[in-house]
Amino acid sequence: MVRFKNRYMVLEITPYNKNDQPLILKVTALHDAIQQKVQKLYGDFGVAAIKAGFNAKYCNMHTKIALVKVRHGPHKFLLHAIPLMNDIGGRHVKTNILYIGATMKHCFLFIRKHQEKKLEQIWASLRTDTERKEMETALMTLTPAMRDFT
Repeated sequence: MVRFKNRYMVLEITPYNKNDQPLILKVTALHDAIQQKVQKLYGDFGVAAIKAGFNAKYCNMHTKIALVKVRHGPHKFLLHAIPLMNDIGGRHVKTNILYIGATMKHCFLFIRKHQEKKLEQIWASLRTDTERKEMETALMTLTPAMRDFT
């Protein structure tokens, strides 16, 4: 039996305009935006190559972090396409690849450390303990999938 290797990419998605509207990250919108960019860059060959194991696994609206799974090999198409993405769900955004890992566990550990660093930066601007608690619960919430790995 052949083992399929996967790559997991941790993405940071930041909106260009800093208005009051929160960035709503949905897994399906991210999946479609990445697929459209690969289609534009590599055509049907690129889409067919990534389609087998491609899946957007996790999106957090507060930290604007997302996790994408793709097969090893075609992951190179995503490495080139993701930084060039500028539209997700109709919003003008900038995407950065923060981490590429071979397992979800290591990606979730990276996300956890990244969110802790963000929380420390934000805490300096908050004045009351209730604001700090609210921000901590918003940033450090774990999905059921993440709880299994940490």
